[in-house]
Amino acid sequence: MLRPLAALLLLTTAATADTADGEALKAMTWDQIVEEARGGTVNWFMWGGADNINAYVSDYVAGVVQRDYGITLNRVPITDAAEIVNLILSEKEAGITETGTVDLIWINGENFRSMKDAGLAFCGHTALLPNDALVNWDNPAIANDFGVPVDGCEVPWNTVQFAFAHDSAVVAEPPRDMAGLIDWIKANPGRFTYPAPPDFTGSVFVRHVFYHAAGGPEALLGPFDQAKFDEVAGKTWEILNELEPFLWREGATYPTTVTQLNELFANGEVAFSFNYDPAQFGLAVQAGLWPETTRSFGLADGTIGNTNYTLIPFNSPNKAAAMVLQNVLLSGEAQLEKARTEVWGAAPAIDIARTSPEVQAGFAAIEAHPSVVPAEELAKAALPELQTDWLTAIEQGWTVNVGN
Repeated sequence: MLRPLAALLLLTTAATADTADGEALKAMTWDQIVEEARGGTVNWFMWGGADNINAYVSDYVAGVVQRDYGITLNRVPITDAAEIVNLILSEKEAGITETGTVDLIWINGENFRSMKDAGLAFCGHTALLPNDALVNWDNPAIANDFGVPVDGCEVPWNTVQFAFAHDSAVVAEPPRDMAGLIDWIKANPGRFTYPAPPDFTGSVFVRHVFYHAAGGPEALLGPFDQAKFDEVAGKTWEILNELEPFLWREGATYPTTVTQLNELFANGEVAFSFNYDPAQFGLAVQAGLWPETTRSFGLADGTIGNTNYTLIPFNSPNKAAAMVLQNVLLSGEAQLEKARTEVWGAAPAIDIARTSPEVQAGFAAIEAHPSVVPAEELAKAALPELQTDWLTAIEQGWTVNVGN
C-alpha cells in the first residue's frame, strides 16, 4: 500500500553504524566505507507501481545487502519523486543537514536537476564505488541526465526506451510512425488515449507529438528557447486538440496513470498501451493480464530513451550504507538478475563487456519474450531527451492548452 507524504514525514531513521559525514566518507578507502556501513539501514524512496520491481528490490537486493553487509533495506513506495524532492528541500530549509528522512531515491530528469541546483544531492562519491568501473561514462546518454551533467551525483541503474504495445489479433498492422498513428487514431474513434501529464508516461507521449510537430528533436536540443518552443507548441496543441474527440470517451477524461492505461488495454477498451520499459509488456502477458497475442514496436521516426539513476541526498544519515547499496545495484550479478525476463527484463546501465565471463554468459542466455520488442531494435531509432526546462514547459502548456 502506498504511503501518503504525511506518513513519510513520520519515518525515523534507525540507529546504524553510519557516523561519518559525506566529506569524511570521500576520504576513506572502499573497505573503510564498507565497515562504516555494516549493520546500517537504507530508506530507499522509489516508485512503487510495479509488483515485479518491488519484489526484485525487497527480495533479491535486500537479501544481498543483508547477507553480505548486515544492511537493512527499507523500500519506501512513492507515486511521485517530486514530492520527495520537496520533502528534502523542506528539511534543508529547516536546518536538517545530517538526519534526513531519505537515504536513497530513484530519480532522473527534472527531479534530478531540481536536487542538483538546490544543493540537495550528495555528489563526488560515485568514483569510489568499485562497480563504477562497469559504467561507460563516455556515453553522453549516461553522463548526462536529460541534458544535465551527472557530475558524480547519481549512479545509473537502468536504461529505457519508449515502445508501444498492441494485441496483434486485434490490430494486425499497427502504424509505424507518428503521422501514421495520428491517422489511425482519427480512423478508429475511442480506441486510443494517453495518461494526462505530468504522469511521466503521458508526458513522454506528448513529447513524441512535440518532436513530430518540430520535424524532429534536432532543433530542440540544448538550452530552452522560448521562441522555438512557442512555434512548435502551437502546432502540438493543434494536433492534440484535433485528436481529442477521437480519443477514449471523446477526450472528456484522461487516465491519470500508466496503470490505468494498462487496465484499459487489458479490458480491450483501447487498442494500445505504451511504456518507457517494454519489459513490462512481457510481464503482463506472463501474469495473465494481457493476451498472449500482445506484441510491441517502436516508431520508424524514433522513440525517446533515457537513463534512470539512484541518488543519495545531502542529508542522508546513512550515506555509507547507501553507497554500498548503490555498488550492489551496479554489480554485474544484480544487473543480470533484473534483466531476466521473468524478474523484470530491465535493460542494464552497465557495459556488459566489462563484466565477468559468467555474467556475460548469463546475459547471452536470456531469451526475449515474444511480446517485447528487442532493445537493440528500438535502439536503431533512439531519440534523445530534452533538457528539463523544455519538459516543464511542455507539461504546463499541455495542461493549459489541451487538458483544460
